[in-house]
Amino acid sequence: MKRLFALSALLMYCCVTPIQAVEFDVLRHQMVQEVLSDLAETSKYSGGSSIFGPHVIAALEKVERHRFVPTSQVSSAYLNRPLPIGNGQTISQPFIVALMTELMQVKDDDKVLEIGTGSGYQAAVLAELANSVYSIEIIKPLGEKASERLRSLGYQNVKTRVGDGYYGWQEAAPFDAIIVTAAASHVPPPLIKQLKPGGRIVIPLGTQFMTQFLMLVEKMEDGSLTTRQILPVRFVPLTGGH
Repeated sequence: MKRLFALSALLMYCCVTPIQAVEFDVLRHQMVQEVLSDLAETSKYSGGSSIFGPHVIAALEKVERHRFVPTSQVSSAYLNRPLPIGNGQTISQPFIVALMTELMQVKDDDKVLEIGTGSGYQAAVLAELANSVYSIEIIKPLGEKASERLRSLGYQNVKTRVGDGYYGWQEAAPFDAIIVTAAASHVPPPLIKQLKPGGRIVIPLGTQFMTQFLMLVEKMEDGSLTTRQILPVRFVPLTGGH
């Protein structure tokens, strides 16, 4: 099954014609402009900033989102909205991907952890910014497909595994930044423990049927935490045995 998926991913990559590649480039640039427009409209919620850092914008311009959606969704890949990727999961809205990435303040020598690999798109964006990305997906079919996809697209600085992200990735800790791409009722204590002093966790908090808020959690040098509410969001729930 893994070989079949790798072959299909390779065929999809090879079958993109030069004309299609140019069209995707144009659509991706338009998507980025919509993302910037969204930021301007929500700046009063997202900390007052009306710009993203140039490295975040460059990553959005570079990562080919159409590689990370099902074939049936390719025509919608550069719309600024979430899309279904199977197993009841979604690929996040590009604006949210950009915002969460910006809040992480990733540097080029950082090691970051992602909880919820999904299709691998957020991991690919982070891979353009960080030295290394560790990503955990609890749904086995999604995790395996994302691993093959990221490998086939050349993201050698991304390590993936299937497991319960609530408990983090202890062997690779500590991390400079952590992102959680599913809504939790609280910040998982193992993630706090695995975060370096001075590090950041970006996580949506709330239940599936109530208001969720994107939160920025910062770990001070003395180990204490500060939290800041960014804006209301809607994510699938964080699942697992916790």
